[in-house]
Order: sequence, then C-alpha cells, then structure tokens
Amino acid sequence: MIKKGIILAGGTGSRMSPVTKAINKQLLPLYDKPLFFYPLSVLMLAKIKDILIIVNKGQVQQFKKVLPNGKNLGIKITYLEQEKPRGLPDAFIIGEKFIGKDSIAMILGDNFFFGQSLTKKLIECTKLTNGAKVLLHPVKNPHLYGVATTNKQKKITKIIEKPKKTKSNLAVTGLYFFDNKVIKLSKSLKMSKRNEIEIVDLLNKYKNKNLLRAEIIGRGGAWLDTGSIKDFNNTSNFVATIENRQGFKIGCIEEIAFNNKWINKNHIINATKFYGNCEYTKYLNSIINK
Repeated sequence: MIKKGIILAGGTGSRMSPVTKAINKQLLPLYDKPLFFYPLSVLMLAKIKDILIIVNKGQVQQFKKVLPNGKNLGIKITYLEQEKPRGLPDAFIIGEKFIGKDSIAMILGDNFFFGQSLTKKLIECTKLTNGAKVLLHPVKNPHLYGVATTNKQKKITKIIEKPKKTKSNLAVTGLYFFDNKVIKLSKSLKMSKRNEIEIVDLLNKYKNKNLLRAEIIGRGGAWLDTGSIKDFNNTSNFVATIENRQGFKIGCIEEIAFNNKWINKNHIINATKFYGNCEYTKYLNSIINK
C-alpha cells in the first residue's frame, strides 16, 4: 500500500502573473480555500497520512501559516524547498530521504479532481506495489495535453506530448503513483530542451518495461487544470456552484480527517478558533452539530 504522498507546489506560476509575483499560486484562494487544500484533500481521500509539500525557496513559512505540520488533521506534513524549477520528476530527487524505501504518490499543487467514485479509484491506486499508475481523463482538446493510448488491460502503450493528431482523447492528469524505483529512474533522466527533466520521459521508462498502467476518471468525474487565470476562475466558479447548490464543501480537509476518524470534535472546535468568524468555520460547526 502507498502510504506517502508528495504535493509539488513550487513553480513560478508565470501564466498567472502578475498575481503570482507576490505569492505562491498554490496559496491563492480557489473560491473559499487555498488552492493547495484541494490536492491535499485528494491524498487524504486516498488514506495517505504522510505528506511532503515541496515549495519554492523562501516560501515554507507562508504555507506553515495555514498548515504548520498536519497534527490538526491527524497527519504528518513535511516541507522542503525547491531551489528552482527542474521539472516534475525533480520532486522524487528532492524527496528521496522522505520517500525512503517506500512507494509514492505525487499530485501537482494546481490540479483539481472531483467525482463520486474518485475515492474508490484513489484507494485502488494505492494498492500499487510494482511499476507506475497514472490517472487519465477524457478531454475535448487533446492537442493541449500529454495524451495516453491504452489497451484493454489498462496498460499504457503510448504517450505523446501535445500531439497534433491522435486517436486517443485521454489526457495524463497531474496525479501519479510510483514504486520505489522512481528515485533511481528520475536521477537517470536527461535534461530536455526546456532545461528540465520531463515527466513524460519518466513515464516512458515504465512504459518501455511494460509497467505503466492507467486508471481512468469517467464521465462522472472532473479533472480541472488551474494553470491560467481563465482556468483558475472557471474552477473556482465550479466549486462555488457545487458547494452552494449541494451544501457540502469540496476539499474540506478537516471534514475528510474527521470522516477518516483521524481527528475528533475537539480538533474541529480548535480549527474553528483558528479560522475565526467565516463561512468555512460555519461549515465546520455544522459537521460536529449533525
């Protein structure tokens, strides 16, 4: 079982400049919560309690103001800094000591996932013991993404980055599950023309060994990228619509921890004191007053 996870929350957020000149993108409010609450909630739904958050140099304290160490959620949060963006697989090199001899999940700090069957799929992915698994999601415009082709056994047979033509519409999302070989393989990657080590190159190393599988988010689920201002606002509107219509919150980390029995009512009460008089606090109160 995969019991450790990484949230890659570094990067310059250049597509959202100038707002990201002053603050890490993952700390910006996606509707009523910091953006990084959403990928954190995904790992928590997967029952992962030991989490490394990788941030830009000098930004650890900004994150700790919101989430110091995870004790309030019954989990363990570790922070590490990335000197400069070197590509997604750099997370496994930075996090080598954290990973140790374990398998690892990684989610990008700006990715948003939602769906009724999502938790079940996440739990299934954590059962990985050998190879790698990625979440795929059908998209209307595959030429904008890394696209995977799969066979009937859900093994990935081809990955193409932003293809001009492709029969597949399955985009590679920002959620990955790897065995422990990911550290060694990441170290073996060569720099691309962008002067980064590329996640597609890492995935291809697993594919070439016939060890890359897929889990597909179906029509009942959603995967949204928040990389641009337009996408960020669209995702924020999506969250607002769902929450206001249905009355529950997406990405409420305290609620997930409470439902997982990692914390009790006293932890929720302390959270309401920490957040103060706000709508989020009112929702937390409703959880323990049911």
